[in-house]
Amino acid sequence: MEFRYLGNSGFKISEITFGNWLTHGSQVENEVATQCVRAALDAGISTFDTADVYANTAAETVLGKALRDERRESLEIFTKVFGPTGPKGHNDLGLSRKHIMEAINGSLTRLQTDYVDLYQAHRYDYDTPLEETMQAFADIVRQGKALYIGVSEWTASQIRDGHALAKDLGFQLISNQPQYSMLWRVIEAEVVPTSEELGLSQIVWSPIAQGVLSGKYHPGKPAPEGSRATDSKGGSKMIERWMSNEVLTGVQQLKPIAEEAGLTMAQLSIAWVLQNPNVASAIMGASRPEQIEKNVAAAGVKLDAGIMDKIDAAIGHLAERDPAQTKSPASRER
Repeated sequence: MEFRYLGNSGFKISEITFGNWLTHGSQVENEVATQCVRAALDAGISTFDTADVYANTAAETVLGKALRDERRESLEIFTKVFGPTGPKGHNDLGLSRKHIMEAINGSLTRLQTDYVDLYQAHRYDYDTPLEETMQAFADIVRQGKALYIGVSEWTASQIRDGHALAKDLGFQLISNQPQYSMLWRVIEAEVVPTSEELGLSQIVWSPIAQGVLSGKYHPGKPAPEGSRATDSKGGSKMIERWMSNEVLTGVQQLKPIAEEAGLTMAQLSIAWVLQNPNVASAIMGASRPEQIEKNVAAAGVKLDAGIMDKIDAAIGHLAERDPAQTKSPASRER
């Protein structure tokens, strides 16, 4: 495993982050989830990402139990705040001071830790003054409940505004967590240049495009039994954008490219996002320990220009690149 600095800070994280969205506390039994965490640790992964909204807080609980016997100083534990949790009452969501202060306490209890290494605004909140949100984050840092602050799926202008306020309050934003893959490249035009200017890194999710880039889905054929495309709990909805014959045909053209690079298609996809110098880590989920053992081999891989050009020729025309696709939930009624 290799490690990279996160933003303009002295904080290092593993190139592969283990994330438990859509798995722990919902799609995967707790015992298997713990086995996946153990496999991640055995593979050299030290960075773990979750959120209070995942499985309505259950994912944090599962991760906390799986990591409780590990040396805390050797881990980097991330979580996020924004989405509705608990009974989903009128103050159980957003980035108000009330919700942030209550949410961090709940997350720390479930994760069985005194602090998180990175606390992230899961989305941008149009209904709370940004000054209120950033002041709450500043106070959490000063209280020692979070060491660093990041955001997720913020636009370039939102990142710029948040960065300026954080600087005035005596801390810095060091990361953004966006979706990024060969098929979803919306951050490249605006978010990445702004982040490079301001000193933020990307921690990217869905580098395999919900599993589509693994090559297991074929045009004109039923999805494999037990795959995300057949999951009625939410996985099938997340993946449907990629399930057209045009996209699946393009993805199959990556197979010989992966073979040339000595990688599986999933490994190639993860390695591809890590070629972007603004990407500090790629988040990898798993429903089985062996998935981690295979995909972690993407860490440290350097793809030459020829391979990168062939990837673009195969599916570059299919990628979503519109910066406007980076967006947060619409404003709630005041």
